[in-house]
Amino acid sequence: MYSIRMSTQDRLIESTRELLWERGYVGTSPKAILERAGVGQGSMYHHFHGKPDLALAAIRRTCEELRAAAQSVLEGPGTPYERIRAYLERERDVLRGCPVGRLTMDPDVVANEDLRAPVDETIAWLREQLARIVEEGQEQGQFARTLDAREIAATVLATVQGGYVLARASGSPAAFDSGVRGLLSLLRPAS
Repeated sequence: MYSIRMSTQDRLIESTRELLWERGYVGTSPKAILERAGVGQGSMYHHFHGKPDLALAAIRRTCEELRAAAQSVLEGPGTPYERIRAYLERERDVLRGCPVGRLTMDPDVVANEDLRAPVDETIAWLREQLARIVEEGQEQGQFARTLDAREIAATVLATVQGGYVLARASGSPAAFDSGVRGLLSLLRPAS
């Protein structure tokens, strides 16, 4: 399943990331991780202190990937509106849901301060990046100065996360796409 060049530690982390996304923390057993990674039990305990330690490494990597993907479009070319649009319209597996957002729905992750911390930090980082872009758009006259940049950033995040939920519930990405189009029409600068 994994490249022969991938280290055992990376195979364990990648397996855990996938299983957390698919099954949640409780549903991700050490046995399932080992089977998916194609490694023995000794390998897991050689690299990690146990399931919580491995889950934390997997969650951190998931958060790092989300940040990198978001950063590439938010710091890319274009006006502030175009960069927010690029973020909202970037390619996603909408029906699978957000790997970070889904962690917020996992009671075992939310209850564990260590596991929750990278999720909280990533969401806060994303909110700050979006607010900064809205403020930039306000300075350029693209967005109304009466807008609260932090509230708009929260609205963008809520649209994305809510769009995932609606798409999964309906079994169609159309609900996600509709929410994105609606928000973009509200943010669209006046010509």
